[in-house]
Amino acid sequence: MSLIDTHTHLYSKEFDNDRNDLIRAAIDGSVSTFLMPDIDSKWTAPMLEVANTFPGICLPMSGLHPCSVNEDYKSELQHVEKNLAKGGFIAVGEMGIDLYWEKSFIKEQDIAFETQCRWAAELSLPVALHTREATDHAIRLIHKLNLPSLTGVFHCFSGTLEEAQEIIKMGFMLGIGGVVTYKNGGLDKILPQIPIKNIVLETDAPYLTPTPHRGKRNEPVYIKLVAEKVAAVYGIDVNEVSEVTSSNARKLFKL
Repeated sequence: MSLIDTHTHLYSKEFDNDRNDLIRAAIDGSVSTFLMPDIDSKWTAPMLEVANTFPGICLPMSGLHPCSVNEDYKSELQHVEKNLAKGGFIAVGEMGIDLYWEKSFIKEQDIAFETQCRWAAELSLPVALHTREATDHAIRLIHKLNLPSLTGVFHCFSGTLEEAQEIIKMGFMLGIGGVVTYKNGGLDKILPQIPIKNIVLETDAPYLTPTPHRGKRNEPVYIKLVAEKVAAVYGIDVNEVSEVTSSNARKLFKL
């Protein structure tokens, strides 16, 4: 079994005391690759340090998180643009729209969203989309942009079946993480109606810890718990989940 974690913040301060040990333990536990979304300019250097410590295993993205969109968003976007021009990033992200934590800069979030999507299309890179309380909003923006080559993943998908079907129709993947293990998460009802060829796995570590560790720090190795729950939901072997979702991730992110 070889799993790919398509969304993990391994550079987070929550891992400062035991980061390398946790990553090595996850590698020993059948996790082959970790994809790291950026947040904003202050996190780029720590992220790249992890990438340099584990070359070819911990792979960086560059993007501006919607909760980091504020009065200074233009300079933050310039930082992303410069990073992307240098190359070496596997996706544009974490970007998107957040209408849960942050509603003060919705107009600016839209601008940042559209700008980063255009860059991704120009560079043939996927996008890693954060869409908390904003899945429909993001779908509308993507339709408005009309960028046929644009693709990516709706990170931490927890929307409706109709939203999932529209996302797939647009050529995007669904990112499935710890929420699938939650009793009232609802994904166990939706996933059986979604072909497994349309999902990738993620942890969002150190956040969204899967059951039975919910409430504690999420760790890289816990992606196995996500895979096991997905296998149970689909009624297939966990090795098949690993094989298919890892293949999906390699294709999407050109690994």
